[in-house]
Amino acid sequence: MKSVVIIAISLACCLTTAKAQMTGGAKKEIRDLEVLRFHAMEKADVETLDRIMSDDLIYTHSSGLRQTKFDVIGVLGSSEMKYESITPSGVQVRVYNDTAIVAGRATVCIKAHGEKESFEICYLDVYAKQEGRWQMVAWQSSRIAPGSAK
Repeated sequence: MKSVVIIAISLACCLTTAKAQMTGGAKKEIRDLEVLRFHAMEKADVETLDRIMSDDLIYTHSSGLRQTKFDVIGVLGSSEMKYESITPSGVQVRVYNDTAIVAGRATVCIKAHGEKESFEICYLDVYAKQEGRWQMVAWQSSRIAPGSAK
């Protein structure tokens, strides 16, 4: 009886350790995807964004404008809108099986309709594992009032 209990405890510890390692790996993968995506947005790298963003993406800008993946990619690099820089901070990643939630802040510098603008946002980003790879399925951001507490 003792050996059965010892084996059960050992298996439970191994499974807990394996799950923690898998979650840690997924967190790193999501963080890497976020960095890659922000760089791709700055460079208007449509090919990379197409790979990272899900076809059914819901993208809500800090202005309240809601777009699809194809809307977001279509406007990048046009005279209508260009991301000059996106500098994230305070990024936190939580993984729940095949879903990951990313929360953070960012300083965003854009050029829209010929005018440059810089502002702070807080954001919530959702990734889902689809066909064996992580893809961004939702984005929601809000502007942070200048001078407000971090």
